[in-house]
Amino acid sequence: ENGKKISYVGVDISKQTGSVNFRSLKAAGVDYVMIRVGGRGYSTGQISLDDDFKEHIEGAIAEELDIGIYFYSQAISPEEAVQEASFVIQNLEPYRAHIKYPVAIDMEFVANDEARIDGLSREDRTNVTIAFLEAVKGAGYVPMVYGDKEWLIKEVDLTKLQNYDIWLAQEADIPDYPYQYAMWQYSTK
Repeated sequence: ENGKKISYVGVDISKQTGSVNFRSLKAAGVDYVMIRVGGRGYSTGQISLDDDFKEHIEGAIAEELDIGIYFYSQAISPEEAVQEASFVIQNLEPYRAHIKYPVAIDMEFVANDEARIDGLSREDRTNVTIAFLEAVKGAGYVPMVYGDKEWLIKEVDLTKLQNYDIWLAQEADIPDYPYQYAMWQYSTK
């Protein structure tokens, strides 16, 4: 707009992505990466580091890509959410200077299985989300909420999340999410 770039292209990277050629990503016009730092098991509740986190963040740093982070949450209480945020903050510390994009919480149901969060109310999920976001914010990072349209509208209370950026996941040419969002994941490819 007026000769100034106002939109940036990014990719979501995790152990499911496998090995990534960051030089090729940059050459293809990718501006930033959202790297999965880890997650909590949806049945065990165990927190673990993404198997490829270190390789991914160091590769992105080497190619001078902007970096954001996300954590797959299955916290069932605000206390567990703070525990997850502490895990994220601890693992980001050596890379703090390189985290220019938000640190997002990704909480979602599990397809074809039961998950720890299934029994939570909408209010419970919202309180867990806020606890994570506030802990991340308190550590000096920009907090963000990840979700698809259904999750964001039905499963959390957006009126209580208005102070946080949204990372919308919706595969479409034009999203029909009726609210403002800061980041849009339009493809899983």
